Amino acid sequence: MTVIVEEPMSTEVEDERLERPALVPSLFPLMPPTLYFSTANERVELLPVEQRKLLKWRMSSVTPNVVKHTITRSHFKVTKKNDDWLGCWGHHMKSLGFKTIREYQKLNHFPGSFQIGRKDRLWRNLSKMQARFGKREFNFFPRSFVLPQDIKLLRKAWEDGGGRQKWIIKPPASARGIGIQVIHKWNQMPRKRPLLVQKYIHKPYLISGNKFDLRIYVYVTSYDPLRIYIYNDGLVRFASCKYSSSMKSLGNKFMHLTNYSVNKKNSEYQSNSDDKACQGHKWALKALWQYLGTKGVNTTVIWEKIKDIVIKTIIASESYINTLVKMHLRSPYSCHELFGFDIMLDEKLKPWVLEVNISPSLHSNTALDVAIKGQMIRDVLNLAGFVLPQRDELQPTASSSASASSSTSSLCAGGRERCKPELSTDERVKRAFYLSQRFADQEFFSSVLDVLTPDDVRVLAESEDELTRQGEFQRVFPCATSARYLRFFEHPRYLNILLNQWEQKHWQHRSKGIDLLRNLCQKGVHLGNLSDTVHHWSSKSYTGHVRTDLNSNPSTKPELTRSSVQVTLSVPSLSLGGCGDEEVQSSVTCSLPDISTLGSSSASATPTPSPSPTLTPCSSSSSCHHPADYM
Repeated sequence: MTVIVEEPMSTEVEDERLERPALVPSLFPLMPPTLYFSTANERVELLPVEQRKLLKWRMSSVTPNVVKHTITRSHFKVTKKNDDWLGCWGHHMKSLGFKTIREYQKLNHFPGSFQIGRKDRLWRNLSKMQARFGKREFNFFPRSFVLPQDIKLLRKAWEDGGGRQKWIIKPPASARGIGIQVIHKWNQMPRKRPLLVQKYIHKPYLISGNKFDLRIYVYVTSYDPLRIYIYNDGLVRFASCKYSSSMKSLGNKFMHLTNYSVNKKNSEYQSNSDDKACQGHKWALKALWQYLGTKGVNTTVIWEKIKDIVIKTIIASESYINTLVKMHLRSPYSCHELFGFDIMLDEKLKPWVLEVNISPSLHSNTALDVAIKGQMIRDVLNLAGFVLPQRDELQPTASSSASASSSTSSLCAGGRERCKPELSTDERVKRAFYLSQRFADQEFFSSVLDVLTPDDVRVLAESEDELTRQGEFQRVFPCATSARYLRFFEHPRYLNILLNQWEQKHWQHRSKGIDLLRNLCQKGVHLGNLSDTVHHWSSKSYTGHVRTDLNSNPSTKPELTRSSVQVTLSVPSLSLGGCGDEEVQSSVTCSLPDISTLGSSSASATPTPSPSPTLTPCSSSSSCHHPADYM
């Protein structure tokens, strides 16, 4: 029987615990505060009754206790209603289901995240990146084959290896070690079901003779712009039998698998309740770093390599997920996701990605689990930035499309920025301009900060606010050195360029950038208040750095003096096979006016797009999942 360990409460009288405000104010004027989630040794003040009535959490059969405890401390009440809630920690669902999420609600999954959460899809996406960018950048996952379609390729690789290689077979969508085997004979290969077959890492790094892997927690708050955080602690899961490379031992799951759900069944399994101790078959990640440090290992180098492969793995499915987010969500506010990366170190301490979990286990069976997962979930929910809805946002969802349109319009009123406002013509032209430059250098891209448009200010302020709530997480993208990853995106994103340039300029003097944004928000620039033309990119670009430099270079002038900038939003066929998502194809094209005519009077005008996109069935295979950029 599994014992669930409750989070330790303070031994002090509750009234003597540190009281924290229920709302965390923004760094910036005219930006909404966010709800605060506390540790077990804090208590959160009560909001006024009318606001407290809004604190409703939709409970799911998979909501872990560590989440329940955290939301309870912030005075959330559980509800089973489908539409009356602010937050939900539940199952992943089909993409069409995301259409039902309202602008002020937040679910712990992105549509399409199974593109790295399923083992076969993860391998497909990473292998495409390797084919495009080479093994020097993408050589951190074992050679893999998806059966039955890769059976001939696997047979050839098997024969080329001389029959003395070990292979590990995994069901593509299972968890907790179910169905995993290590084999070395062709006749051991199952034939009647889908499988992922990987080259077995047969020389793992061992501690006291035991194999182990790392559970790394990765949190994505947004896909456009992409913002990735990595938790500074994690779990180290050991196999409960000493490792042997003998072929005769391959059937011993306690030796070759590191899953806790497998090894806890071994009578030799030793638990560990101390997050500082290097004992038993589960350690804290920080304890591992300390242990390796005593052996003379440079753990900083390993950690930097792990960050690198985390960023690249998230980017591998970014294009697909971004398309589904824009197709199915009313607001980008409504999704966030915690990923569990399983990483193994080989004998040379090189990290390898084994799989990515979109619903990593948060069950807390020991004090060690509670210490790590409790703090982590508290930081996740603070990073998520939950905002109290306004009264007009709580109106019943309209059934007709006309009413829905009216409702969406009202949700964006009053300066609330969760429902992303329509970009002005000026902002669309600026984005198209920066995305059209194929051979631009750092000096050119740095000019993206010369004129900050309303949406630029809003996104930068949101990102700075988020950074102050990171707790024990560390943001790894964007950061001061993350611009090198922009080339790995299938489609360039304007907001990624903007944030990466902001980080390069302000990471050493963050307060200077915050002061700039604070002044702009005080003027209401992020809300679209343009009392002067200083934030009209088109009207300033003639005398600014961008146009001056470009006019001095005749070779680039033709592209920049077109009579119009055409922005095409094209979504190639999406086919998700048996995962329940629809297959669609759409295209939207809008021509923007001549940028030379965009002065202060027209900068906020809205372009006239072509008719709404039509949805047509797609006959292509499931490998067709590369959406075009939505800017």
